[in-house]
Amino acid sequence: MDISIIIVNYKSKGLTLNCLKSIEEADFGNLQYEVIVVDNNSGDQLEEILGWQYPKVTFIKSSVNRGMGAGNNIGLRRARGTYAVIMNPDTLAFKDTFLKLYSFMEENQKVGIVGPQQFNPDRTIQASRYRFPRILALLARRTFLGRFMFAKKAIARFLMEDIDFSKTVEVDWLLGSCLCIRNQALKEVGLFDERFFLYFEDTDLCRRFWEKNWKVVYYPEARIIHNHNRASADSPWYTFFLNRASRSHLLSWLLYLAKWGMR
Repeated sequence: MDISIIIVNYKSKGLTLNCLKSIEEADFGNLQYEVIVVDNNSGDQLEEILGWQYPKVTFIKSSVNRGMGAGNNIGLRRARGTYAVIMNPDTLAFKDTFLKLYSFMEENQKVGIVGPQQFNPDRTIQASRYRFPRILALLARRTFLGRFMFAKKAIARFLMEDIDFSKTVEVDWLLGSCLCIRNQALKEVGLFDERFFLYFEDTDLCRRFWEKNWKVVYYPEARIIHNHNRASADSPWYTFFLNRASRSHLLSWLLYLAKWGMR
């Protein structure tokens, strides 16, 4: 098996079906691939739909919603591919996405994770490659500090705005909405840290890959569309107690700082 594609569904049945359609229409050439859908106890009858619409898809139902990292781990443990491609339900592959990712990994054996260029639905480029977060940048993105020039510079550094989005480049970490992971490296590094329920699980994984001397690379020749909804950023910071996504983001941030410090 060359590629295992893993999608974690949580009450996003329509998006998941659209994602699967884009995979079905993609060109895999002579590559062998499998698709694994993990359902985080959605209760949205996705299993029945897949049974008749996509019978070759492996469906795994979790009895509880364990979060994004843990959900992906369920699929990764079942995956048989040389490479595992993590895809969010709200992503759409281009026709050549998987061939591009596969070829890049085959030609770059020291790369552990590669991520494609991501576009918003209106085809504008979306930020998906970052430097490791520092406290100022994280605070500035969600508080009044972001209005000040010194904070804007910190955000620009975090978002790698100094490097052209058309360039293939090694990065600190990649947005977890679409990651192509070398299975050999994953066995050495380990799966997603399941303490991160939502957010920072991708940052942490990429950091652990670098710790084991596996490169993380942004590769814009491969492309996807990501209908990204930054749920935790839509509300002011002081309302996080009322917003589950904001609470998850804050708790994951604190966990990340406790694990890695301010480095």
